[in-house]
Amino acid sequence: MNDSMYIAATGMVAHQKSVDAIANNMANISTQGYKKSRVNFEDLVYRGLAAAANPDAANGAPALLSGSGVGIAALTKSFTQGELKKTDAMFDVAIQGDGFMEVTLADGSLQYTRGGALTVNQDGLLATAGGLPLRPAVRVGTDVRQLTVQADGIVMAQSDSQSSAIEVGRIELAHFADASGLTPLGTNLYKATERSGDAIYGQPGEGPFGTLAQGYQESSNVNIVQEMVDLMVAQRAYESSVKVIQASDEMLAMGNNLRK
Repeated sequence: MNDSMYIAATGMVAHQKSVDAIANNMANISTQGYKKSRVNFEDLVYRGLAAAANPDAANGAPALLSGSGVGIAALTKSFTQGELKKTDAMFDVAIQGDGFMEVTLADGSLQYTRGGALTVNQDGLLATAGGLPLRPAVRVGTDVRQLTVQADGIVMAQSDSQSSAIEVGRIELAHFADASGLTPLGTNLYKATERSGDAIYGQPGEGPFGTLAQGYQESSNVNIVQEMVDLMVAQRAYESSVKVIQASDEMLAMGNNLRK
């Protein structure tokens, strides 16, 4: 395989990954709290040409370098704010601005989410739709009939046995120096990495932290028009790489015919 065919093949692989990411974005356009993925490209290592191909190199002329194609630098998430949709559901709590809710897994490890479709688990704790309790824990009781979540995170709850609501805890938020470095795990969960940095905790509405909006859900931040444009660009780039391979193959065939 000559260099042009190999380079074009790297382009096909890279742009196929871009199409895959776009397809996943479009598939999740209705997923509550979903954040769009973006493929970042990088050029591969450059190689110096042989001296015979660059006779001026001995005279101090700049070295001729040949590229090796394109690769995937990273697959990152865009954490721009999604549109808030009013649901009036008592357990729907959207984050308006920066921040994540921290949840505790069964093994004690910590993960982070912006999915605000909350529920009450069997222990009477506020939890995600998947049953993971928020951290710090907010105990509202299994018989809660009225719940109020204020913009600053204070939670008021009233059970069947109570005549009025009482403060039962506070929802705190986590902030990251580079949220795009979080690893997505599915089901609206993310894991901190060395790139994202450790979580910084605070109260909603203070410093870099957003506020909470009860009775709302954050929609996906996928823009279908932009995704269609990106898809066409990726498709054209893929087609161009295919044409380069076809042209290189024809050139090889012509070279072989000359030897006959």
